[in-house]
Amino acid sequence: MDSGVGGLTVIKEFVRQLPNENYIFIGDQARMPYGPRPAKQIQDFSWQLTKFLLQFDVKMVVFACNTATAEALPVIKPALNVPLVGVIPPGVRAAIRSTRNGHIGVIGTAGTVRSHAYDRAIHAQAPQVHVTTMACPKFVPVVESNQYRSPVAKKIVAETLGQLPDKDIDTLVLGCTHYPLLRPLIQNFMGPNVTLIDSGAETVSEISALLDYFDIRNLDHTVSAAPKLFTTGSPDMFKDIAEDWLGMTALPVAHVAVEDLPAVPAAKEGIE
Repeated sequence: MDSGVGGLTVIKEFVRQLPNENYIFIGDQARMPYGPRPAKQIQDFSWQLTKFLLQFDVKMVVFACNTATAEALPVIKPALNVPLVGVIPPGVRAAIRSTRNGHIGVIGTAGTVRSHAYDRAIHAQAPQVHVTTMACPKFVPVVESNQYRSPVAKKIVAETLGQLPDKDIDTLVLGCTHYPLLRPLIQNFMGPNVTLIDSGAETVSEISALLDYFDIRNLDHTVSAAPKLFTTGSPDMFKDIAEDWLGMTALPVAHVAVEDLPAVPAAKEGIE
């Protein structure tokens, strides 16, 4: 699940790294962005999307959303009977491995930055590392409006990243799964000496190991079906971005009205 189309960057990595698995994805475009919302609201929305996915008898749930990982995953994970994986820990581990000078930058939504999830996780493993975080509130809307290759996107990326307070970072974590769609523009602005960490791609690499650990990997090598895609927003716009980014055609995209999503568990004590 994701707040919008950003989770498609994770689906792309899934299809590339784990082609034998089957994928169901829902993007909550009607209520994006999640970043500026209060933590309680993010938790409620994430509960609804999780319950929606569980209807398909899934073997694992992935929060392909940094904001949901930071604000909602700790609340929801203990109640599930299947593994729930978020995108922050794998991105943190990759950033620590990557940095040469001990200066790591993290860009994300306001909610992710506000949660200090990346700061805490990096410092828990590498206290000596200097971490600079910055919210980039204009990045998600430019991706969701399908303008991520436009001159407008280039201008927004340059204006935003020009405000990074630490100019010495050698590693930059893309702390939102929407941001890889802007990766060429971000890399061009930051220069070749800064390593970009795609938290979603790192998550898929770790999930490959988890499938073996839980003994739930699909060993059937027949061709899997195309990802099943759902959105609470415009299916036409979602389809355009999905087909462009995934390099697929005739992808089925179904609309799910927000009011038709499963109810939030009243006591937050479990999901049936």
